[in-house]
Amino acid sequence: MKKGLLKYLLGVLVILIIFAIVAKKKGWIGKPLTTAVYVEKPEYRTITEAITANGKIQPEIEVKISSEVSGEIIELPVKEGNWVEKGTLLCRIKPDTYISLKERAIAAVNSANARLIQARVQLAQSELSFNRSKQLYEQKAISESEFETARTNYEVAQAELKAANYSVESAQASLREAEENLRKTTIYAPISGTVSKLNVELGERVVGTIQMAGTEIMRIANLNRMEARVNVNENDIVKVKIADTALIEVDAYLDRKFKGIVTQIANTANVQGITTDQVTNFEVRIFILENSYKDLLTNSQTSPFRPGMSTTVEILTNTKENVLTIPILAVTTRIDTIKKTGEWEKVENNTQSVETKPTRLEKPKEIVFIAKGDTARIVEVKTGIQDNQYIEIIEGLKGDEEVITAPYSAISRKLKDMSLIRKVKNKDELFKTE
Repeated sequence: MKKGLLKYLLGVLVILIIFAIVAKKKGWIGKPLTTAVYVEKPEYRTITEAITANGKIQPEIEVKISSEVSGEIIELPVKEGNWVEKGTLLCRIKPDTYISLKERAIAAVNSANARLIQARVQLAQSELSFNRSKQLYEQKAISESEFETARTNYEVAQAELKAANYSVESAQASLREAEENLRKTTIYAPISGTVSKLNVELGERVVGTIQMAGTEIMRIANLNRMEARVNVNENDIVKVKIADTALIEVDAYLDRKFKGIVTQIANTANVQGITTDQVTNFEVRIFILENSYKDLLTNSQTSPFRPGMSTTVEILTNTKENVLTIPILAVTTRIDTIKKTGEWEKVENNTQSVETKPTRLEKPKEIVFIAKGDTARIVEVKTGIQDNQYIEIIEGLKGDEEVITAPYSAISRKLKDMSLIRKVKNKDELFKTE
């Protein structure tokens, strides 16, 4: 009897506890469980969509200077940071070897010319001998074999004259090549600009580009025209167009944004990483407008930027005026389940009724929560462009609703349709512990 009574009392206690929990949640007893939220009404704003990308500051024009011939640097009159005009002497390679090659080529030309003169004399002599033999052969004074020998010698002399001419042309070509190599031992500035990078010192040896990649001696850049080169993700590159405006932040100048214009968009992607973690980006070049940094220029400084500076760019791709907007954090997604797992439906055909398991169709949809009295209601919306704070609402809201905009943890996970809410006047109240 006692054991039976004890089991009965325990069962009643469990039922009471469950009832108390349900009643508490439903608000039947005590203070109902509510979620503190902050609400705002949609507003009409001008919104600009932006794409953020990172990269480096580089000169718009930068020329890499390399020597086409190998040798020791015997003259280096410029230093890094110097301004040079087009045609200024930049570097001189020791020319002794190339002078010797030129002198050898000159001697080869003279030798070829001497052989040419000799071939012409031999041809004249062979021609006279052939004509004389021809007359004697016609008079039957010499044999046919002697006449053939004279004719052969004449033809050989003609061929030797042609070979001598070709030898002269070859020697002259070698001389021009030697003169060109000697000329290349002196390097002049191909453009006007600043020596942005100097990789060698006086007395070092360099490898010419004729043999292999060659040694990069220095770089000359026009620092008056700088650009930002950034990598844009493949998902965003389709939104970027030539002449789009951009806001450029440079790490060296905090709390300041410079203006730029998109001037070039790469057609070929830069793929980084292995197959499973590939990142596909496209390089975009943005010219920095001088008016945005003119106040930073000084008499001794042509540009406030240096090649290689880190930058973050916001490319403004689309702007809409007077559109209905709400804070981005107010929009979340929910899964729209058409068929629930475990349900079965019957498919009728001509012969029998067959039960089939339905597919689970899950389609995410964008929603917001609006406050209706003390409850939250789900409203499906269609969104448009967005900036860093606000997002365009194309369909779903009229503008007079109280949209729940905080806290995001409640919007994204906790709130459901018909959830009890408590509106607060200040966002700071959401973070107070009751």
